[in-house]
Amino acid sequence: HNAYSAWPAMRGLGRYYEVDVCCAGPADPVTGYFISIRHIDRAVSQAVIPHLESLISSTPTTTDVPMGVLMQTLINLVQKPLNDTVVELRLDLTPYYSLAIRSGDMGHVIIRQEYEFAAAHRLHADRLSDDENRAVFGKCNNPSGHGHNYRVQVAVCAPIDGKGRVIPVEALDALVDEVILQELDHKHLNIDVPQFSALNPSVENIAVVIYGMLERRIGDLGVVLDEVSVWETEKTVCTYRGKTPTADVPQRR
Repeated sequence: HNAYSAWPAMRGLGRYYEVDVCCAGPADPVTGYFISIRHIDRAVSQAVIPHLESLISSTPTTTDVPMGVLMQTLINLVQKPLNDTVVELRLDLTPYYSLAIRSGDMGHVIIRQEYEFAAAHRLHADRLSDDENRAVFGKCNNPSGHGHNYRVQVAVCAPIDGKGRVIPVEALDALVDEVILQELDHKHLNIDVPQFSALNPSVENIAVVIYGMLERRIGDLGVVLDEVSVWETEKTVCTYRGKTPTADVPQRR
């Protein structure tokens, strides 16, 4: 279902790891440091890496590893060495697939997976004149449109079940393939996708539309949609987190 990231999708522990530790706290008024990066490095190298090595050597098949329990264990291993300042720990299992756990919600794991689709679009606002459209959108207002290889990252908040597990990533892959990729891949967004018949398909609006398409079905997996990010190019990405009190607008980077 996801040839971009891997098919079949990996399960359990593979052999690619990156650990991202996010700490929060006030900066020291003298040094300007809140915490030394060396302390974070030491906590990971002395606690997280040995635990992963032990799992690899002792588990016959990595698919047997309960990933929810693993994430709870990893964040707890670094909390004491880092003075309980860790707010999130993320484990990248491939360049496209990661799990994260937040200290404020130890009962859930954030699963992030990336996808790709190719599509054409034309940037054109009906409320603007032709001259205004050309001034705002430049070549992107070409009447014939132009194409992108869009990259999409879907993040869901998955509960840790009674066995310490979370949903397998291939379940998310299958849903995204059905709901998003089959609807958008190799399409002209303005012409072929009803959601954009009267909506300018900017990267901001694409992120919002994909979020809405997924939100209607994501409950089928027993998870909650956390955010959707869409890369129009390698340098331009927009993230949408839904209509919450603090995050109800797309954010472009």
